[in-house]
Amino acid sequence: MNLLDVIKRPVITEKSMNAMEANKYTFEVDTRANKTLVKQAVEAAFDVKVKEVNIVNVRPKFKRMGKYAGYTNKRRKAIVTLTKDSKAIELFGAE
Repeated sequence: MNLLDVIKRPVITEKSMNAMEANKYTFEVDTRANKTLVKQAVEAAFDVKVKEVNIVNVRPKFKRMGKYAGYTNKRRKAIVTLTKDSKAIELFGAE
């Protein structure tokens, strides 16, 4: 698996934004990725030092749209903690 394919997108929620103050960044990653791959991908993509990686598997939720029923896609989130001497990751471009 290519390192650029591991990270899909950042997770932008109120909880993840508050965690950024503690150098914790949340990304949606490929379902086949493990902690080692996520660490290598974040360090290569953002040029930072990673202290630890926690991974959460998000189960599919049952959703209904009128008479049609189905499930959302399963996801995998990685919460990446950076070292204290590492620079912050710029998720939003400052213009």
